[in-house]
Amino acid sequence: MTMRVALAGVMVLLAACDALSPGNGSARSSAAAPFPQADRPVAPIVSTRWSSEEARDRVNEAEDIMDRAGIRPGMTVADIGAGEGYYTVRLARRVGKKGRVLAEDIMPEVIEALSRRITREKWDNVSVKLGVAEDPRLPENSFDRILMVHMYHEIAEPYAFLWHLSPALKKGGELIVVDADRPTDQHGTPPRLLACELAAMGFRMEELIPKPTAGGYLARFRRIAARPDPASIIPCAFRD
Repeated sequence: MTMRVALAGVMVLLAACDALSPGNGSARSSAAAPFPQADRPVAPIVSTRWSSEEARDRVNEAEDIMDRAGIRPGMTVADIGAGEGYYTVRLARRVGKKGRVLAEDIMPEVIEALSRRITREKWDNVSVKLGVAEDPRLPENSFDRILMVHMYHEIAEPYAFLWHLSPALKKGGELIVVDADRPTDQHGTPPRLLACELAAMGFRMEELIPKPTAGGYLARFRRIAARPDPASIIPCAFRD
């Protein structure tokens, strides 16, 4: 079953989110300092993989997610939090020689290992990028789709991160989030909280699709408004 969320619905959603003051002043980078901290736990990065590639392929996870995300040959796609490259290489096969995939992660050792895999398997349409917690460091106006699969709950600075990510989408591009419907400290993101945080950055949820074979749901977002001034951002608070 799919759920389409109209702009008016998102505004109601934002109104329902409790507005709390920014974070507790713990050590942050200078680039993150202008932005509020998330008013919810941030899950630690405990693994570079959500499940084994063999297990995920048995349930046709990547092909189904790419179909739902509308990924086609010739597109340019960013794989954020790429890890060991499960989606990276499958995206590369899907977009083909005329398309491009950029695989991003914030862990240098992960990027190094993924670079070796890309070279070893000869994925000539893939490049890799080392990002940081508050900025994926993506080129502007470059991507038809940006995927974040089972990693949103691990973003330590979601408002700074999304603010810097937003310009990387092309006009009409989409941000695709796959996550589990559970609290962030249990390695998931409740869809209502996800929609609220993305709406604060000018994104509208277009569709929410239950995806049990991918461990939760797929959410499609489009950018419908300009990025806000960092000082004006009010963090969302979600309580069960």
